[in-house]
Amino acid sequence: MKRLICIVTLIVTVITACTEKTDIKLDSTYTRLVVDGQVSNDTTLYRINLTKTSDYFSNEPAPRVSNASVIITDGKSEYRLHETIPGNSGLYETDSSFKGKAGETYTLTIDLPEKLNNQTHYLSTCKMMHVARLDSIAVDFQPDWGNKGIWEIKLWAQDPGDENNYYMFHYYRNDTLKTDSIWKISLSDDQFFNGNYIHGITCLYIDNEKSWETIHPGDRITLQMSGITKEYYDFVSQVQMAGYNIPFFSGPPANVVGNINNGAIGFFSAYSDTWGHTVVK
Repeated sequence: MKRLICIVTLIVTVITACTEKTDIKLDSTYTRLVVDGQVSNDTTLYRINLTKTSDYFSNEPAPRVSNASVIITDGKSEYRLHETIPGNSGLYETDSSFKGKAGETYTLTIDLPEKLNNQTHYLSTCKMMHVARLDSIAVDFQPDWGNKGIWEIKLWAQDPGDENNYYMFHYYRNDTLKTDSIWKISLSDDQFFNGNYIHGITCLYIDNEKSWETIHPGDRITLQMSGITKEYYDFVSQVQMAGYNIPFFSGPPANVVGNINNGAIGFFSAYSDTWGHTVVK
């Protein structure tokens, strides 16, 4: 009995020691500017989103940066963006007539009304890459994949083959964007078909098990294929692997490399688009 009492006492002591409360202090990092925005060769309104980083465990929305001067230039013309709600939104828009041109390099200039981490001036440049024209797309259902099957979006196009090309894919179902977060974006390089015809390669998979995502006969599917830089390809890939959303609320890990100078986080991208459409049978 004495031996049993000793064993029970020892077990209780070990359990108590293992569950002892431990306080870990996490230091706050310095605040940085977060930039999220892009332009393409489609005529439309574009937005640049400016926020500040916040602490990892902060439950508050990312603080927005207002009253900034935001300008995009192609070296010939200058486009000044306007804040959607002057002095309050942190969202800066081009005119709806803005249209980029493949082959041109675009520069984003940001000037803040007050210093952020001892900086007020930020700069980013990105070349708008060319993209192969889509010939056609198709949507196929694979019933044996996953729990309830998957849908595949396939494309046909000629890869230009003049350089290493990188592609980004979005899709719309009945004119509604479905790749509405960075997790759903699909990326590809042309390592296996550089300079060759792209014959029915699958660029996107849609899980049939998710009712809000699945495709139905009669749906109109639109594929947006974009030619992007290697730097943007790497950036999106790193963000997807690291597990962070855009816009960032607490900042990505250090190995996610953007293209904004002076310690800012994020990416200003420029890319050209080509479009394909089909109706699911």
